[in-house]
Amino acid sequence: MTLSSVVFVGGGNMAGALVGGLVRSGWAPEAIRVIEPEPARRAALEASFGVRTLDQVDRTLVGVDCVVWAVKPQLFQAAAVPCAPHIAGALQLSVMAGIRSDAIVHATGSDRVVRAMPNTPALIGEGISGLYARPAVSLDECAAVERLLAPTGETLWVEREEQLDAVTALSGSGPAYVFYVLEALIDAGVALGLSAAQSRQLALATLAGATSLARSADEPPEVLRQRVTSKGGTTHSAITVLDAEGVKATFVRALTAAKQRATELGDEFGR
Repeated sequence: MTLSSVVFVGGGNMAGALVGGLVRSGWAPEAIRVIEPEPARRAALEASFGVRTLDQVDRTLVGVDCVVWAVKPQLFQAAAVPCAPHIAGALQLSVMAGIRSDAIVHATGSDRVVRAMPNTPALIGEGISGLYARPAVSLDECAAVERLLAPTGETLWVEREEQLDAVTALSGSGPAYVFYVLEALIDAGVALGLSAAQSRQLALATLAGATSLARSADEPPEVLRQRVTSKGGTTHSAITVLDAEGVKATFVRALTAAKQRATELGDEFGR
């Protein structure tokens, strides 16, 4: 299946990342429309990408190939009401957290629903999106969704919709954990006598380099860590402290809390 037209309901940061990626990958701007009530966002999308924007739904939605839901979860039901009469034949792609596919089917009249959980590095094409497709979605349509999301980074399919809550906890919220570690490294560097600028440069380069090494290596992270953790050395001293403080277990508890909150949001907004 080749998508030839797409409508975004919502014009925020994630929608902007997708729209920009589509235009840069060769999509004609006239094949993309964005429904966004905020004038400043509409103006920015039109100026940046040349796409058509609307402040409300009109009949031009009839016959569109794909609708991308990119509104806040609490706004979905209200946004879907005026859209529903025009989009029952379209593939539905949701990038909303917490709105379950059953709710999207009920609100749109289409059983062809794919849910995506992207993360913020999608804004620079370095993200990853967890994906779940309802049984009514064909393999060709799944491939079309992958092509649509390709400009934002990688994709990973899950077999059960409830697994998206774990995806949300790990990769959806994950950039914040990395920024948290980055903050800690910078603060530690300053406490040890480096300037803030020096600490930031060292921490950024170290995180980026270690991640690149892990991606390119055949060994698991545990082996890579062991290679730089000589017994009695400086790294060993640091890891000993982290283990004594239960940092790994704390991460498990933290992600469990995030997953639980994702489930709660689904219960609140997604039924």
